[in-house]
Amino acid sequence: MDVVREKRGPDLFHARHSFPPLCQIRERAMGGGKGKLASSPVIAAISLIGVVYYITVFVFVDDLLGLSTSPGRLNACIFSWLAFMCLFSFFVAVLTDPGSVPPSFAPETEDPLKFGEPLKYCDKCSTYKPPRAHHCRVCRRCVLKMVGMIHLMLINNDHHCAWISNCVGYANYKAFILCVFHAAMASIYSMVVFFINTLEEHHNFEGVYNKIFYVLFGSLVSLLSLALSTLLGWHIYLLTHNITTIEYRIAVRAMWLAKKSGQKHHHRFDLGVYKNLSMILGPNVLKWLWPTATGHLRDGTQFAISKADDRPPVSPNS
Repeated sequence: MDVVREKRGPDLFHARHSFPPLCQIRERAMGGGKGKLASSPVIAAISLIGVVYYITVFVFVDDLLGLSTSPGRLNACIFSWLAFMCLFSFFVAVLTDPGSVPPSFAPETEDPLKFGEPLKYCDKCSTYKPPRAHHCRVCRRCVLKMVGMIHLMLINNDHHCAWISNCVGYANYKAFILCVFHAAMASIYSMVVFFINTLEEHHNFEGVYNKIFYVLFGSLVSLLSLALSTLLGWHIYLLTHNITTIEYRIAVRAMWLAKKSGQKHHHRFDLGVYKNLSMILGPNVLKWLWPTATGHLRDGTQFAISKADDRPPVSPNS
């Protein structure tokens, strides 16, 4: 029998799963988050950010403009800010709990379609999970509004993001996408500085080591720019349509079936671009680019649905 969740207070999630105060970051980094920060992919990502930052600023910006000049200092400051925001957002995404089903979550059996769709039962967790929640085999629990990952443009069935040693879910999706955004901007910035510097006539490319250095770094920033820009474009699509990678995979078949029957498929959580962005980034546009501004998040078990959807409404999460 289909069952659905009874309405609970909106502050349960905020009290238990929102991003911790900055004073607690050190505690998580040295305690529970130590294992995540010590994982090989996380160390590799941090090292890559450091290497690209150092070479871009202290080699190419310095050689092109000079760090003692105003243009040089300005470009160094811009790139330093992009690198800082990328690293800060990265740490937030790593250390923030993506969101788990609250212990108080209790479905009701009186109205099985109260929220428009039946709740699913997780055999591994031995409990019911709310809409948009999925089980992660790595985390060994259900994650609220699990986004899911793509690797080499293929949807990953494990959903776990190895690069942050964490799932991307309801609570840390904002930090994750801001990390991708600043990483993409920094990579493109570095690539532009590199090619402008390389095209300067005074460069001497003689010597094996010089050639290897330029080829390796040029290839690195070019590949990073392409990969991160593609990933950013994908997540901008997800953001503006209020859909996750997992839901998109399901929607592809739904769209095909709807088209085959002469109907039009509409994603039930798509509320319009601005509202979709506000659901993740927050209602205050001035705080959209700050990864810890997540006070708008609720318990992550209820979501507003579009008026175009003909099923019963879900209580909004904001």
